[in-house]
Amino acid sequence: MRKVSISQAWDETRAVLGRDGRLFVSVALALLVLPAVINGLVNPQGMSATSAAWWRPVLSLIVTLIAVAGQLAIIRLALGPSVAVGEAISHGIRRVPIYFVSLLIVIAGLLIASIPFGFALRAAGVPLQRGAAVPNSAPVLIAALLYLALIVFVLVRMMMSGPVASSEEAGPIEIVKRSWQLTGRHFWQLLGFLLVFLVGGLVVIIAVSAAMGTLARLFIGPIEPVTVAGLLIILIQAAVGAALSVVFAVMIARIYVQLSGRGEPQAGVPSSGT
Repeated sequence: MRKVSISQAWDETRAVLGRDGRLFVSVALALLVLPAVINGLVNPQGMSATSAAWWRPVLSLIVTLIAVAGQLAIIRLALGPSVAVGEAISHGIRRVPIYFVSLLIVIAGLLIASIPFGFALRAAGVPLQRGAAVPNSAPVLIAALLYLALIVFVLVRMMMSGPVASSEEAGPIEIVKRSWQLTGRHFWQLLGFLLVFLVGGLVVIIAVSAAMGTLARLFIGPIEPVTVAGLLIILIQAAVGAALSVVFAVMIARIYVQLSGRGEPQAGVPSSGT
């Protein structure tokens, strides 16, 4: 069984970002920050807007696909051996359709897994009709916690799907199987890493958003859509989100190196970035 060291992956992540950080920033600005800002400006209420024009969900989907391409490109840069930044971006774009299908397979599996929960709740007398109010009862709470646990379990087991999609010539089903295989014996380590990262990232996002929101209200004005203050908040949120995405992508890439036994090549990109 291969050993996994989260601290080693973190040290390698800091080394990679410290050496080639400006190149990762370039990819993040182009494929993560800019699309997110555009989407935030034209679709400030997100996918939840009931009166949204038909093109707004389409735009959100396009932004998501661009972000996925950015993640795959960043992973490719972090894995090594050295490749040109443009080549990494092209590689990420080429792998997006295959990786996206693998994500749809996982989502479909989770939806199918929800069916027994629905039958159990119906048997317990919980109304599941459209528009019916779901009561706060013990069966509902238990079912929700169990399904949440299932989602977390699947997220951990699929954590290596991005690196697999970026570094291996695997199809959608093979990506799912390969990630499941790589993470099988290291579930608790990877779960701990995921929880720490999610909690830490959430704290950073809340702290930065609150601080910048307060400063924006004091010195610029109310934070409303299509205002200078609103644009500033969108920019900050997109930048923070992109920074966290870069760190997470590099981390899972370095963890993948350990899990897959690809320890010999050193991560890096050309200093020119071209």
